[in-house]
Amino acid sequence: MFLHKNRDGYFTSEDIVSQANSAIDILEMDYPEYQHVLVYDNATTHLKRPEGSLSAQHMPKSTKAWLIGVTEWDANGNPVYQSNGTLKKTKICMGPAQLPDGSLQELYFPGGHSQAGMFKGMTVILQERGADVKDSKGKVKKAECKGFKCPEGVTDCCLRRMLFNQPDFKNIESILETSCKARGVEVLFLPKFHCELNFIEQCWGYAKQVYRYNPESSCEDVLMKNVIDALAAIPILSMQRFANRSHRYIHAYSTGLNGRQAAWASKKYRGHCELDKAQIN
Repeated sequence: MFLHKNRDGYFTSEDIVSQANSAIDILEMDYPEYQHVLVYDNATTHLKRPEGSLSAQHMPKSTKAWLIGVTEWDANGNPVYQSNGTLKKTKICMGPAQLPDGSLQELYFPGGHSQAGMFKGMTVILQERGADVKDSKGKVKKAECKGFKCPEGVTDCCLRRMLFNQPDFKNIESILETSCKARGVEVLFLPKFHCELNFIEQCWGYAKQVYRYNPESSCEDVLMKNVIDALAAIPILSMQRFANRSHRYIHAYSTGLNGRQAAWASKKYRGHCELDKAQIN
């Protein structure tokens, strides 16, 4: 929440994981008899993967000296900043990957190879997996369709799309998922651009409305108190109603309704947690 030269105030992935662990502590203390599931929206801070994770996004087509840039951290686990206030980056190797048979696939040529230490490139990586990298004319396929806007339903139009659809590239857990799984808690991510499915968004809206009733102030302590008071002002009954509204949307979508129909049904039958078939029809 606090802004300064080296901080924009937004939650980082590390903050999210710390908050999740605090939530799990509370759940295990108060509800130890239940299996818990944490639900998050599709934000980049929630989906962040470990440094060096597999990603076909910027991979070069051919063999070359290529590393990935990641944030540099100090001995205390804090990000290192440069004199101009930007994050300091360092270079690391990506991978390794996993071949279809389950064995490891190194993405860089090993010592003793004529190109030791060089990144293999998408062409070689796919060939080692037994993939056909040639097009209809017998030439190696292009690295990427323009703007990575590949034809709908096509999975082998370009090398990047082919790698993008490889199981080990697709099924990478986020830092949040790995952290929660280690404590026996499942994580679910909501679809993108569907804030109506997460009732906490409505809670934020309620708190923002309360906060705006406060007079303007330049005092940090006053602003902080106003934020805390606004969050504490959300009635439990309102939270329950917000949750019911989100459940109605979820149920409406599960029956095949589109966004406009789900919005109408949720408003029309706001006294219900779910919509029965007669109401939907």
